[in-house]
Amino acid sequence: MTSKHANDRQQLKAPYLLFLGCGDNELSIKTSRGIAVWNPDVCLGEIAGGNSPLTLGLPKMSVKEAAEKGAKTFILGLANAGGYVEPEWEPYIVEAIENGLDIASGLHRKLEEFPAIKAAAEKHGVELHNVRHGYTDLKTGTGEKRSGKRILAVGTDCSVGKMYTTLAITEEMKKQGYDAEFKATGQTGVMIAGYGICIDAVISDFIAGGIEELSPANKEDHWDIIEGQGSLYNPAFAGVSLGLLHGSQPDVLVMCHEANRAHIKGLPHMPIPDMADCIELNLKHAKLTNPNAYLGGISLNCRVLSKEEGDRQRAELEAKFGVPCFDPMITGVSSFVEALKK
Repeated sequence: MTSKHANDRQQLKAPYLLFLGCGDNELSIKTSRGIAVWNPDVCLGEIAGGNSPLTLGLPKMSVKEAAEKGAKTFILGLANAGGYVEPEWEPYIVEAIENGLDIASGLHRKLEEFPAIKAAAEKHGVELHNVRHGYTDLKTGTGEKRSGKRILAVGTDCSVGKMYTTLAITEEMKKQGYDAEFKATGQTGVMIAGYGICIDAVISDFIAGGIEELSPANKEDHWDIIEGQGSLYNPAFAGVSLGLLHGSQPDVLVMCHEANRAHIKGLPHMPIPDMADCIELNLKHAKLTNPNAYLGGISLNCRVLSKEEGDRQRAELEAKFGVPCFDPMITGVSSFVEALKK
């Protein structure tokens, strides 16, 4: 496999048919949802297997129908524990291959590890794209000061809205005339932007160096908006979060949190950290490579709250921490971007 660099463009052929799997877990299709929301022009349709009720509101079509309408790539737009191809998915993947579609996956397991998929791809001459893999010649981090400005999303836990927040901030900054660029660090972000680095598939010694490569020195007025991963308080993913903090050398942190989440995702014995403690710890680690790092805002995911309760909690956090608190899906992020000018 040819080694990829952090800013290499992904060679995925559009348009896409998004595969939503065969289950009913809404969180499992966050990759498909991210692509559909942020890059809708490349999405031809969706397909869910079995009796799955999941939908993104895209046209529903079979593999054959999608191929006849011009689909070029079958996207496994899913995330599951362990990152592997589940047995009930294989018939859909093989059917897509037989209809001439390339396959793209952001899972931890490589597509060619599954014999039926590998054999079908070789027989029909289609490409298998393992978006998460291939970064083999990264360097270790140096912590040397780089020109340009950087915003990094951090979180109290995983799956609290870090990707959505950074995409929304990038879009709003561009609207307000900033020279801003989204920097993807996960498979969904990479498929949306077309480039980036899946940092959770990088050997731990090279995480900081990989982010330094992703966000190199730039013009003084250029902003890189860096997608965050995991949380310093999540025992499964804290290592990736720490490497991101050091490598991104952030000027500004955005703390992301889901309102009313009681415990770390999937770990009921691990309570969600206190917001003040989480902010303090992230700033402490960020200042290793940028002593001037500061908290710029709080992104509060209010999906489980009423409008009134969301308004109350955001106002309470703004008053407590003295920074804008917003929900990018409800209030937008203009208050955060306006505060950058002060």
